[in-house]
Amino acid sequence: MAQIKTNAMRILDAKKISYGMKIYETEDGKIDGVSVAQKVNRDPKEVYKTLVTQGTSKGIYVFVIPVEKELDLKKAAKAAKEKKIDMIAVKDIQKLTGYIRGGCSPVGMKKQYPTFIEKCAEGLELMVVSGGKIGMQIEIKPQDLIHVTNGTFAEVIKA
Repeated sequence: MAQIKTNAMRILDAKKISYGMKIYETEDGKIDGVSVAQKVNRDPKEVYKTLVTQGTSKGIYVFVIPVEKELDLKKAAKAAKEKKIDMIAVKDIQKLTGYIRGGCSPVGMKKQYPTFIEKCAEGLELMVVSGGKIGMQIEIKPQDLIHVTNGTFAEVIKA
């Protein structure tokens, strides 16, 4: 059977970045980060969610943070050098990224937005992020994720 590849996976393949694929069952409707961490048998500290925001300048920014944590909008604005940052509306996610809520990968969005990965990921051997589809996760080295997203490590979560 042919392996289903998402756009994120095709990009990683093209850049010859190694990653693991974790597939989880979604029929129970539990697709929140902590449930996903349990389903892929990983510590929630290693599983990250992708959040899309917009700054005062109308710039779009992507933040990749641990699933159990909350984005600190003040720290996020500082990292993005914006006066203020707000989460974008769920209805706008697909239009901006090409992905739907719950399946938004930091890799392979419609445009390469400035991407910030929570600094605590720096110490991990592997981290888990969305594979670009609900039910699929990618396991990747934090440095490889920085490389492929042109991202930056930054402290952006609420203490």
